[in-house]
Amino acid sequence: MEGIVETIVDFIRDNSAWALWIAMIFAAAETTAFLSILIPSTAILFGVGALVSTGGLNFTPIWIGASIGAMIGSFFSYWLGWRFGPRALEMRPMRDHRALVARGTHAFARWGSLAVLIGHFFGPLRAVVFVMSGVSRLNFWKFAAVNIVGCIAWAWATPKSGEIGGDVLGYLWNLVTGG
Repeated sequence: MEGIVETIVDFIRDNSAWALWIAMIFAAAETTAFLSILIPSTAILFGVGALVSTGGLNFTPIWIGASIGAMIGSFFSYWLGWRFGPRALEMRPMRDHRALVARGTHAFARWGSLAVLIGHFFGPLRAVVFVMSGVSRLNFWKFAAVNIVGCIAWAWATPKSGEIGGDVLGYLWNLVTGG
């Protein structure tokens, strides 16, 4: 998995004009039920953030792309839950991760629409909470309001964490090497 992440981050470094689109695709995958379990999107977005710390990329297109992608994936996941109801939780790979579905269901039952906002920041629960919002027939506009805020915040925080981590490592490297 590490090799895939490194290859994609290197591609983005070498093709920065595509950064917005690639961030959008991987953020959509990260917030889409079924895909989020299979694709290492968070690691890719962290890696892209680390590239920002080197000055190799501009943060704004990544943030915009990831925000739009997160909205695409989470709204699609909501629709899946709304369209298929509880059957959506029985589809693969969700049915192969019953403990995860149970945790997402519990979080949604406990926190309601706030779980949508919180869910953006807890990877394993992310897509399950969005599906549960649809399954439970959470009012679309209530979901949309909380979800859009969560998408924008998550799309900022995820690559920004990689950028801050890269800055800290650069500082420590300079401290150790006297640079």
